[in-house]
Amino acid sequence: MNSETTPYRLPPTPWDLIIIGGGPAGVAAGVYAARKRLKTVLISEEVGGQSVVSESIENWIGTPKVSGADLAKSFAAHLDAVKSDVVALAFHERVVSLEKTPEGFHAKTRSGKEFVAKAVLIASGAARRKLDVPGAGRFENKGVTYCASCDGPLFSGMDVAVIGGGNAGFETALQLLSYAKSVTLLHRHKEFKADPVTVEKACAHPNMRILTHVEPTEVTGQQFVTGLRYLDKDSNETKELAVSGIFIEAGVMPNTDFVEGVVELDAIKRVKTDPHNQRTSVEGVWAAGDCTDELYHQNNIAAGDGVKALEDIYLWIKKR
Repeated sequence: MNSETTPYRLPPTPWDLIIIGGGPAGVAAGVYAARKRLKTVLISEEVGGQSVVSESIENWIGTPKVSGADLAKSFAAHLDAVKSDVVALAFHERVVSLEKTPEGFHAKTRSGKEFVAKAVLIASGAARRKLDVPGAGRFENKGVTYCASCDGPLFSGMDVAVIGGGNAGFETALQLLSYAKSVTLLHRHKEFKADPVTVEKACAHPNMRILTHVEPTEVTGQQFVTGLRYLDKDSNETKELAVSGIFIEAGVMPNTDFVEGVVELDAIKRVKTDPHNQRTSVEGVWAAGDCTDELYHQNNIAAGDGVKALEDIYLWIKKR
């Protein structure tokens, strides 16, 4: 995401706040930080979060329908409109370490830039979980893909599979039904995590097929994908599905490697937070969005948690 940015050389004194992440949580916090005149630097590789690749988002409050790319543009525009001289936007940067020092919290990026602040908001989001079966790595970008918006049109008129029974899986299936010959969705469990209205819409399509209680076991092919083997957990039989494309929507992993050993994480490396104020186990560090142990991961919830964190950060800084 291109955007004009305020220069982000270290000032003589620390920043009030470092926001790590440019998804809904980070952007919402950035907007509120600007309004409260907190000297803030927002560090992110891109703006928009996971939804940037979504073809259609229909539950962003106030907007009946918007693409992920357009939502990301609106995030960047909102930040540019309010940043004034208090919020610096350090885009195309990835934080690789965070530590507490006598001066405050010290963040370092992959490119070597360094920032010091009184407080930190971790809003680093999550990344798509890879399919871990034989052949998945070999055929990545040769039929195995993690982005329907990017690669879906390449499979026009072909039989494809989608792995994942959440909203992302069904939304990907609906998108693919516009041009694929057929779409088969495979889900490990018997019940779906997706919203019923999304499931019903997909199931109503004549070219949609759904397999539940199955486990992918191998991606097959020669130069490109030709099939997907899976275990039918009801019959305990291994079966094969003839497909040319496999779209993976198997959940996400939190982007929290840089705070391991800094704040308390749960068993799957999500940042543990107090839901009342988004505080972490470390004084002066907050977290919001999909990198946390928040039960429900949605754009609107992430934005709300970012605002909640910022309100608490503001009070905390003013009391110091």
